[in-house]
Amino acid sequence: MRVESSAITGTSVAVGGDRAAAGPAAPPPGPRLRAGGTLQAALGVTAFSLTFPATAWGLEGFGPWSLVAVRSALAAVIAGGCLLALRVPLPGRRHWAGLAVVAAGVVLGFPMLTTLALQTSTTAHAAVVVGLLPLTTALFSALRMGTRPSRTFWTAALAGAAAVLAFTVTQSGGALTTADLCLFGALLVCAAGYTEGGRLARVMPGWQVIGWALVLCLPLSLPGALLALSYEPARLTAHSVAGLLWVAAGSQFLGLVVWYRGMAAIGIPKASQLQLAQPLLTLVWSVLLLGEQLTPAAPLTAAAVLVCIAVTQRSSA
Repeated sequence: MRVESSAITGTSVAVGGDRAAAGPAAPPPGPRLRAGGTLQAALGVTAFSLTFPATAWGLEGFGPWSLVAVRSALAAVIAGGCLLALRVPLPGRRHWAGLAVVAAGVVLGFPMLTTLALQTSTTAHAAVVVGLLPLTTALFSALRMGTRPSRTFWTAALAGAAAVLAFTVTQSGGALTTADLCLFGALLVCAAGYTEGGRLARVMPGWQVIGWALVLCLPLSLPGALLALSYEPARLTAHSVAGLLWVAAGSQFLGLVVWYRGMAAIGIPKASQLQLAQPLLTLVWSVLLLGEQLTPAAPLTAAAVLVCIAVTQRSSA
């Protein structure tokens, strides 16, 4: 089967069975492709920025385990329906190991750990901790794919991460909490999933990457949802239902579709630095949707992070 690369070039890539025959080397992406990739990655970040407030809403009516399992099962049903409707063939066997990493990190690990953290942490605090995700993703990308960002890139990325970390420690009173440990664990598994997903999005459409990862988890998420709901009865409210629907359809599927396409177009390191804006957006949503109060340090952190984003996007990666 020959399929078009989702976000890189018009060059077709053969994917089927255990072999893939690539066509001629693709030229560097042009300005229009880079702009489109940046826009898609930014849309993904916007979708992700609503995840924590939506999770907080979901926890108003669901237990943490049932919320994670139900969101994964619903997202898998949506993704599986799209794959069936478009008659997308199964990926080659060589891609399943990478899809398993995406499933373990993005579909199961990150939602579970962040949901557990949000039981005792505010969405604003959790959002700032997860602001370290861009640097973590860049590190995983360098180790896994051999990318070599410039020194300017690393300096700006480390500065952004330092600003986020300083904010976190200040807000925690100088000591890390159990919620922080869950969030740092979420960073590691999510960065691994993002890196592997970005790599796979170079040989198959990004929406198929997350689609197959979700379907791969369905044998676990569906019985897990039924079991969790039997121990954690749901209380359906407008907030809990809206939160569940968003984390399932928006964060778990649609957001990842455009995110992986964006990473394939502009590269994992640069796309990951766009995610430095995610905690800032989540802070806004936490005030508007949850009524949380921000500390004076938030605007300072926001300014520092925005400068870092500008530098990393202009540096070579």
